Amino acid sequence: MKTLIKNGRLIDPGTRRDGMYDVLIDGEMIVRVEENIKVAADQVIDARECFVVPGFIDLHVHLREPGFEYKETIKTGSLAAARGGYTSICPMANTKPVADSPERIRWLVNKAREDSAVHVLPVGSVTLKMAGEELTDIAGMVSAGAVAISEDGKSVMNSKLFKKALIKAKEAGIVVLDHCEDRSLMGGALNEGAVADRLGIEGISSDAEDLITARDILLAKATGARLHICHCSTKTSAKLIEMAKANNIFVTAEVCPHHFTLTDEDIRGDDGNFKMAPPLRGADDKAALIKGLCHKTIDVIATDHAPHHADEKSNGIKEAAFGIVGLETALSLTMTELVHKGLMTPYEMIDRMSYTPAKIIGIDKGSLAVGKVADITIIDPELEYEIKAADFVSKGKNTPFEGYKAKGKVLKTIVSGELVYEHK
Repeated sequence: MKTLIKNGRLIDPGTRRDGMYDVLIDGEMIVRVEENIKVAADQVIDARECFVVPGFIDLHVHLREPGFEYKETIKTGSLAAARGGYTSICPMANTKPVADSPERIRWLVNKAREDSAVHVLPVGSVTLKMAGEELTDIAGMVSAGAVAISEDGKSVMNSKLFKKALIKAKEAGIVVLDHCEDRSLMGGALNEGAVADRLGIEGISSDAEDLITARDILLAKATGARLHICHCSTKTSAKLIEMAKANNIFVTAEVCPHHFTLTDEDIRGDDGNFKMAPPLRGADDKAALIKGLCHKTIDVIATDHAPHHADEKSNGIKEAAFGIVGLETALSLTMTELVHKGLMTPYEMIDRMSYTPAKIIGIDKGSLAVGKVADITIIDPELEYEIKAADFVSKGKNTPFEGYKAKGKVLKTIVSGELVYEHK
């Protein structure tokens, strides 16, 4: 089947194109990228006044399956990804059982092949059962299909063990996705400060993130391994990453849209949908994250999509589970908060959401070059709408952005040449 996408503004950091180009897809592949292609096609998509971009790649999602299917499944999570413009997603290992062996990675690969609307690129755990005591078979998991390892949801507190993991990851040629959180400093529910005090809720200090960020950067320097800092939330973490890059340490980092959109001052009442890990921080932290992202000290935008059942978020902030959904709102938040405010160009946005994530995990995606698999997202940059959780296809409706007025929306998502989502 041939599909022709016409009249759109093609933005592709992989080929350094930003202009009016048509795209011809034959089967799964991009076969022509030229101005004004005139050829017979089975399907013609008019992308007039839209962006045509490489499909987004999310380095940080939670699909919950196996073990927590009441929160999300591979099928529903992948449909949420497609609705948000994502064509490849990396699910974390903290399922039940944990994705901590080659066999469990193979199960995930096969299950995704059956159920997923998008490419699912598994992340294996660093330690068995995520217990922080014994390393997994990292090389075996990579052979089975894992693109990275992570203990997301917690840090490996044993520094010697984590250093060994970095060495093994380097030998296997993969990156370590690092949730930085000193568990001895945890116990709260919101950012430590005036808002937590006002609500009578124990706070989480920025030290909890900053200490492990510093430790793991030093371990990356010692081992030469590639380290990726997940969901940065503090100004000090952003500065540590900047310093690491200035010293040629192999460190990359991500920020989530909720951390560059909201602060703890935006929390409305005792609403569990504002509880996430790491928590919403202060205005200075938000400003530092935006600066780092725009200057590419922080390399990518990731969602940390973390669906929960409504009952787990309905008992107030103290009792609510940590985490919010993000796959279906990330593009709109980024467009609204960064692009339309003139802080980031559309080209830079696509770099942070597609091209650079592909580079970090070493996959041949994130580009609309001829010969690449046709993973494509089409965006209306001017479409304004109100975010409503009831419209989400994710099982999780846990968002702090209910009623948020957004500008910019995904209209179509194409995965391997197949239209998997179309805005109605």
